[in-house]
Amino acid sequence: MKCQKNVQFVVQRLLEKNGESAIRCTGIECPAKLFRNLVHFVSREAMNIDGLGENIIAQLQEKNLIRNIADIYTLKLEDIASLKKNGQKFAQNLVDSINKSKENDLYRLITALGIRHVGTKASKQLSRKYKTIDNLIKATQEDLSQINDIGDIVANSIVEFFSQEQTIDLIEKLKKAGVNITSKEKESNDNRFEGKTFVLTGTLENYTRGEATNLIEKYGGKTSSSVSKKTDYVLAGEEAGSKLTKAQSLGVTILSEDEFKQMTS
Repeated sequence: MKCQKNVQFVVQRLLEKNGESAIRCTGIECPAKLFRNLVHFVSREAMNIDGLGENIIAQLQEKNLIRNIADIYTLKLEDIASLKKNGQKFAQNLVDSINKSKENDLYRLITALGIRHVGTKASKQLSRKYKTIDNLIKATQEDLSQINDIGDIVANSIVEFFSQEQTIDLIEKLKKAGVNITSKEKESNDNRFEGKTFVLTGTLENYTRGEATNLIEKYGGKTSSSVSKKTDYVLAGEEAGSKLTKAQSLGVTILSEDEFKQMTS
């Protein structure tokens, strides 16, 4: 509840200060959207900055220590420690987490930017194709729309996002802060799963969902959240439910973890 009140206070103060323009602004540095953009940027699926939760973000905004996303990387140990009684250990852990996030793969940064219609899956595709954020910035709508599962609407959203001065300003600040802007995925000419669609279901013992998905995508395949006649394989872990049942009824190939491991070795 306290966090919620802090958020409301920050947003209300910004709206009162900026008036109608704050309500209508749309860029990534828009004051009225900054809190939401910050929460997304640090989230687990994005830059994964552990310890920088909503309440801490709200307090940092109230103290005017965060005025844009890049300010995360200029936070000082003493600034963070001042937020909590005996906060030195918390502050050190958060600073370590912030510094660690600088080494993230490019796809996490793309995800963190919060481009409309672009989630983790699309971010990985963009990272894999363009290799650096600068190449992605230069991408045309025509080129982007040729990527699997991107299409015209998403391509237009990406081009529009990177055409904004606020976006380029933020990326330059992140570069100066030492945030990685390059794909770390190794080149592979092995497209053994090209054209193949996998569905993951149940609890996997030896892989997380993310690890299994990365392997599939590494070899040119893709994953789907639902089983259909177009599904090629279902990777089934423990307690697989309705997806496994549907796959069996459709005659889709069911893979155990051992079989999947053999296919990816």
